Amino acid sequence: MPPRPASAASLCLLCGLVLAIVLAAGAPAPVLADPAPMQAVEVSSRPISRFHIGRDESRFGPLEFVGGLEMTAPARAFGGISSMRFLAPGSDFMAVTDTGMWLFGRIARDADGRPSGLEQVRMQHMADATGNAILDKWEVDAEGLAVRDGEAVVGFERRHRISRFRIAPQGMQAATGTIDFLVPAHELRQNRGFETLAYAPASGPLKGVLVAVTEKSLDRQGNIFAAVTDGPGKGIFTVRRHEGFDITDGAFLPDGDLLLLERSYTIMSGVGMRLRRIAGDSIGKGALVDGPVLLQADMAYQIDNMEALDVWRRGNGATMVSMMSDDNTSILQRNLYLEFVLHED
Repeated sequence: MPPRPASAASLCLLCGLVLAIVLAAGAPAPVLADPAPMQAVEVSSRPISRFHIGRDESRFGPLEFVGGLEMTAPARAFGGISSMRFLAPGSDFMAVTDTGMWLFGRIARDADGRPSGLEQVRMQHMADATGNAILDKWEVDAEGLAVRDGEAVVGFERRHRISRFRIAPQGMQAATGTIDFLVPAHELRQNRGFETLAYAPASGPLKGVLVAVTEKSLDRQGNIFAAVTDGPGKGIFTVRRHEGFDITDGAFLPDGDLLLLERSYTIMSGVGMRLRRIAGDSIGKGALVDGPVLLQADMAYQIDNMEALDVWRRGNGATMVSMMSDDNTSILQRNLYLEFVLHED
């Protein structure tokens, strides 16, 4: 027999009781769903053989284009990639999305070592302490990611924080703690928070510390807030902003310099991207840092909203630079993977 409908009076009483509990707790009720399983996603990839559209050149300053992928999937959740890190050089990787998803996968390669597709792709909603999926974007707008020793740290904007997670590719759990990001919370813009989290190499000038850089939280001089979260240089520093470009990700090079991925957008010119190199020994409390542009590209190149970056070593010792785009879950944008060799000569 179907349940008897509740009276209007009893429903009002129940709603009032729930509202009273929420107000007494001093915080909005979390938006929860069913437990968040890891789900397989089938991804189709179209190889990209030319970076400069319609031209055969492969060398762009110190960067040499290896290959790329344009990726699509029937799953609506696939996309919105904000940051990625390789768990095995050039192969297994993990990523976060600005819709609050974990993404794991593997770059497949052809006989010449060029990227040919994505394999073993799995996605999972970020979960709360009870294992339930968090569906409120305000809570899980993940933008930055760094990994080390089986742990991932994730930068979130809107509700700004840097959280710790144990890496479990078969099923991620809730955060295990947070990291003090040092920058005063009132200086962080709602949708322009920590886009870059990167561990410096232990052998470099920063001795393995975690560096956090915002997208576009600016000081009074128009420079971008950043912080060294630990170590001898612990403290706030800033990055000089140029020509309307905002920082979307970053990764340290083997020598300890910081490579920053930046993006611009105007209605007239569309999307632009560039890579800028910051000397590692210039980073520290109170510093204003800047560095040369290694690569800049506009819509004449195979780019989109480039938001994810990682650096890794190929088997022959070459330094590799990989990037992914955030399609903003829009049919007008693309999910891209691009790969370059960084020549130091």
